[in-house]
Amino acid sequence: MLKSCLENRHAVGTIPRMLKSFLIALCLLETLMAADLPSKKYLNLDAIKTMVAGAEAEAKRQNVSVTICIMDENGALLFLERGDGVSVNTLEWAQKKARHAALYGSPSKDAADTVKAGNTAALAFPNFFPGQGGLPIKVDGQTVGAIAASGAKSEVDEIIAQAGIDALLKK
Repeated sequence: MLKSCLENRHAVGTIPRMLKSFLIALCLLETLMAADLPSKKYLNLDAIKTMVAGAEAEAKRQNVSVTICIMDENGALLFLERGDGVSVNTLEWAQKKARHAALYGSPSKDAADTVKAGNTAALAFPNFFPGQGGLPIKVDGQTVGAIAASGAKSEVDEIIAQAGIDALLKK
């Protein structure tokens, strides 16, 4: 019995060393696996501020006041600003334009062109919005979000949204 206890005591003494070795191996494996994960680009606060400044500068240059909206790639609201004197309904219009651009990865003008071409069934698509002024924000070919403007002529809304994207990509 004494011999058995001594052998067990020796075995118990090796457990911490085995556990330590196991934990080190587990950490190394986790590090290797994490290195294989893809990195995802996203719109952070600095990027949003840069785009807003670019869009606001273009709106000022165009001598118009607009609502500006920025969404992430899933159509979740990141920024919404209604310009002075702009109609309240532009809050909804800007969001619809941006959401379309984010979720479809194409300008909201494409939706307008689809309807003009006679495909009215497209109006039943989720978050489909046929109004010019929303643009997807693409980085390395991936849609990371969208920006839209509303409150001026549709063509000017799109120019303002593009100025926001241009400000981001020049940075």
